Amino acid sequence: MLTEVKLYHGSVKIIEKPEFGKGNPRNDYGLGFYCTENPELAKEWACGSGIGGYANSYLLDVSGLTALNLSGPNNSALDWIAILVNNRVFDITNPIAAESKEYLTEHFLPDIGAYDIITGYRADDSYFTFALDFLNNTISLRQLYRAISLGSLGEQLVLKSRKAFSLISFTGSELADGDVYYAKRRRRDKEAREQYLRRERGSAQIRDDIFMIDVLREGMKHGDARL
Repeated sequence: MLTEVKLYHGSVKIIEKPEFGKGNPRNDYGLGFYCTENPELAKEWACGSGIGGYANSYLLDVSGLTALNLSGPNNSALDWIAILVNNRVFDITNPIAAESKEYLTEHFLPDIGAYDIITGYRADDSYFTFALDFLNNTISLRQLYRAISLGSLGEQLVLKSRKAFSLISFTGSELADGDVYYAKRRRRDKEAREQYLRRERGSAQIRDDIFMIDVLREGMKHGDARL
């Protein structure tokens, strides 16, 4: 059984000791320390503003930690979206989106405070757009699942509890060239958007696909086999 995982955190600075309670509460899964198992992705995340940064590396002892896996078999993309729309700041543009946010919060929002760590999709700008398109009834659930696989963005692991922070140890850092990795990040996002517009948006199977309006009208809830 795996008891230790190698993680990377992209930042403009070296972070030897991640601090519990620090960070941006409006990130995807709220306040926490966001990591990836892919060092190349960490370098891209470190260079989000176009300047250089670091891929900080760590070992996390996961034995005894409670984990919520949002992309696992016990959760659907609706659980993921429910967390996003309750943490990220965005404009609600129509009544369906407003009702959808309220419904997802009531029936799909996990109690993330019950977990030490969360793993799930990372919602960079394009991926958050995909989630909002579903919320706005523009794309189907099938299309959403296909869209969030575009660009090979991978998953993120977020430390949420004081216990998890006590079990992570710094192992080093590697420079990330701003010119190189900012360009890679922009290219990945651009390719995901282009593939989405070319292949997914507008390709719904109206009779067979599940849209947000279907979730509302049929009263679907977490664990529904149709999801």
